[in-house]
Amino acid sequence: MLRNGLYIIATPIGNLKDISPRAAEILSEADIIACEDTRVSKKLFSLLGIPLNKKFIKYEDHTEAAQAQNLIDSINEGAAIALISDAGSPLISDPGYKLVRKCREQDVYVTAVPGACAVITALQLSGLPTNRFMFAGFIPNKDKARADLFNELKNIDTTLVFYETAPRLLKTLEQVALIFAGREISVARELTKMYEEVVGGDIAKVSEYFTNNEPRGEFVLMVAPPPAVEHTAVDIRPLLQKRLQETSLKTAVKEICTQYGLNKNEVYALALELKDE
Repeated sequence: MLRNGLYIIATPIGNLKDISPRAAEILSEADIIACEDTRVSKKLFSLLGIPLNKKFIKYEDHTEAAQAQNLIDSINEGAAIALISDAGSPLISDPGYKLVRKCREQDVYVTAVPGACAVITALQLSGLPTNRFMFAGFIPNKDKARADLFNELKNIDTTLVFYETAPRLLKTLEQVALIFAGREISVARELTKMYEEVVGGDIAKVSEYFTNNEPRGEFVLMVAPPPAVEHTAVDIRPLLQKRLQETSLKTAVKEICTQYGLNKNEVYALALELKDE
């Protein structure tokens, strides 16, 4: 018998066999299933052979605030609640964090059962750097909002990961070409499904591919980090000396380090030496 509490359960993103035995067991034993779409969730349960003899509650962006406390009240009355999304790991561009926060605030038991996640799966297949990455969620629909988001993120030294839909992919790739010019990208679709596909390389090549092959399915778009800035060797002594005459030591050191990508401690030591001369 499950302990009363909230169970955050990852469901398959495509291949039904990707659900873990632990996840299937908890879904079978839970009293209440909180989900984005009850029809989608009941279909998943049927495909997995999990009985439908439990309560399904719609839990999404528009109902999150109202439903969170109701779910916690049910837990306090003894219920075990499983939170799932239509596919993949809950809370990743899906509602749920407000519920988890309220549970923490009220000392309600919360645990997560890990599993499939499109962000991680796409990164593993992309061939792009994975030591650092930033998931930025769904790309805005409007041109200006999309461009604003890309411009906000373009200088961050990390692989960027976005979700995108098939009808908007080509339009998005046009702006990617403008704002992330010269960067490598990777586009993954239908992950773990029969038509799984990953297309990567320069932006023009990827755009041409999807122009000739109609985009279909769910997409993850990834953009490589910006290229490292190479600084030409330069004698900073006269430059630093000039800036010290015009501004404070701290500001001069910061400006020189930023401009030439130099070690702060070394520049600071030189600045002190120059100031004492």
